[in-house]
Amino acid sequence: MQAASPRGQTPRTEQIILFRCSNQLFAISSASVQEVRSVDNLAGAATAIAGAGVPKVRHVIRRGEKTIFVVNASLHFGLRPSPPALIFLLRRSRVALLIDGIEKMTTMTRLQALPGAFCHRERQWYRGITVLDQDVLPVVNPEGFLSTEEMELLESSSVLAASLESAVALPAEFTP
Repeated sequence: MQAASPRGQTPRTEQIILFRCSNQLFAISSASVQEVRSVDNLAGAATAIAGAGVPKVRHVIRRGEKTIFVVNASLHFGLRPSPPALIFLLRRSRVALLIDGIEKMTTMTRLQALPGAFCHRERQWYRGITVLDQDVLPVVNPEGFLSTEEMELLESSSVLAASLESAVALPAEFTP
């Protein structure tokens, strides 16, 4: 996404989904979300894992041969835990994201670089920021929910292996 457009050209736009976690608003590219489901629809397909060493991941979903790690967005962002209502299954990823709800879908015309105040792990969490209706919103990086180290820890966890033996697989084309 361009930061500014040359004269005479319309800026490149991107469809985004505004979602809430613990009363905080975030944006994510709609192209990075494959499916949106109610947590109730996936309750039977999710398998609890405890003690895997990554507190923000407490469940996994089997989808065919693929294991999807369910990240609680509130815990990921260091926010007050809140009861999630929806789950985003991210495209081309082994991550699903628990969120409180969707605010709306809209169009973003400008993605700004992260300010210098974002100087630690959050530099991987966000693609940048955008302004919508005079609100500054972080635009999440769909690849930033699990670090390489966290993914390796989850994959090597004996707790995960034991949990997956009894897991119910979610069909590749799940329909509630």
